[in-house]
Amino acid sequence: MRPRYSFSSRRTRHISKMTKQKQKYPELVSKIVDTSDIILEVLDARFPYQTRNLDLEDQIKEQNKKIIYVLNKSDLTTPEKINKIRFSPKIAISCKDRSKIKDLRDLIKRVAKTIEKIEKRTLKGEKIIQSDEKRIKVGVIGYPNTGKSSILNLLAGKKAAGVGADAGFTKGVQKIRLSENIVLLDTPGVIPQDQYSTDESKKIATHTLFGGKSYTQAKEPDMIIHNLMEKFPNLLQKHYKIKAKDSEELIEKLGKIKGFLKKGGEVDDDKTSRFILRAWQLGEIIV
Repeated sequence: MRPRYSFSSRRTRHISKMTKQKQKYPELVSKIVDTSDIILEVLDARFPYQTRNLDLEDQIKEQNKKIIYVLNKSDLTTPEKINKIRFSPKIAISCKDRSKIKDLRDLIKRVAKTIEKIEKRTLKGEKIIQSDEKRIKVGVIGYPNTGKSSILNLLAGKKAAGVGADAGFTKGVQKIRLSENIVLLDTPGVIPQDQYSTDESKKIATHTLFGGKSYTQAKEPDMIIHNLMEKFPNLLQKHYKIKAKDSEELIEKLGKIKGFLKKGGEVDDDKTSRFILRAWQLGEIIV
């Protein structure tokens, strides 16, 4: 069996791809924060602290904007864990189960009523047109693949935003009407700026674990499985009902069980690792 790669001894080979994303989206999302009256920060309910963007939160606080923490994928964790989350205001929802969407819509409307806007109306014939300056703008930000577009669709009650399984599906800003007085502004998912430091390849693995990079795009997925098992000891062994002391043994045994073999009967480590990552990102493995 070929030797495993050490996180401490290897640098990632796809730094340039992350650099391109770093240059492409953060400025756009920052402008959305400037424009919005209320910010919905969509977080993964399983990893709320890891999927926060503290840089943008600082910008929101400096501008005295309202923020609502939306904990999506609540079906993949427990109410007890959600109750332990200390920041607020927060609301736990599940796009998959369509749970608490109405509560989120009502919360947005309540917060919107606390914001004073200068009324500007224009006359078009006998019809009064309300200008965008009067409407409350709600910016939706979040880590890639936390479910922002799905939330927008459910809030709007229609297919208002494109939804894709791969991270980074949303390519630009979309404006979606929530009510006569409120519009939602969708943005691409952005990885927090401090996480672009790639001196440690563990940080690259983290992006995949939290959905920032799709399992189909991940480089060296076996390294990410190693990282996952470090963060959540015995989780994968319990899920797959396999006794294994480390990621190497787990991948080897699971690959044989699933028949993920190369010519000569050797386990296909890449295919087996992506199989695990797919299950992880789709929420089949419960934390």
